[in-house]
Amino acid sequence: MSPLRTAFVTVPVVLGLLGTAAPAGATGSAAPRPDRPLTCRGQGVDPGALVRHRAETVIDAPLSVIWKLQTDVERWPAWQRPVTSVERLGHGPLRPGAAFRWTTPIPPNPATPATRLDITSTVRQIERRSCVRWTGPATGEGLLIHGVHVWTFTPVGGGVRVSTEETHTGAEVEANVPFATALLREGLEAWLRDLKTAAEARAPHHDTR
Repeated sequence: MSPLRTAFVTVPVVLGLLGTAAPAGATGSAAPRPDRPLTCRGQGVDPGALVRHRAETVIDAPLSVIWKLQTDVERWPAWQRPVTSVERLGHGPLRPGAAFRWTTPIPPNPATPATRLDITSTVRQIERRSCVRWTGPATGEGLLIHGVHVWTFTPVGGGVRVSTEETHTGAEVEANVPFATALLREGLEAWLRDLKTAAEARAPHHDTR
């Protein structure tokens, strides 16, 4: 699950900011799309979730490089600053049932003291160099969110289109859906920017095999 990221880092602020305006979304190549929900092997995000967002970007790098960055989860901290640690709860490549636990700090805010958010993600569906779907809880002081996250990878002219969609459920995020959705949007778009930066820095141009 994800993101996570900015969404998970700042979502406790929702408890202290109910009734305030949601922050403006990040700008860039990532953007929501109006078509059908993303799926991996026929499974998508939570259809009943109130908090959801979809974003995508095109990365000018080989699909093999992008896939390795995204699925070599233990190395996430090397290119995602908000991720402070990752622990695989098993061995071998990611496959259905594989799980990993990762952490990100939560700075002090009006709702909670400084703490750490612990996220446990379990892969439910995966197709090599095509898609991955994971689910799981994120817990912190006074916070419990369940996320469902889908990623797809599609070669296109100019690179690889990476699309991502995520839903969150839980009392804290559902207390202010517009604010929680804005935070989720910022987190997903930041993840895509980091993935694009890392992949394009590691790969020769114009090779999307």
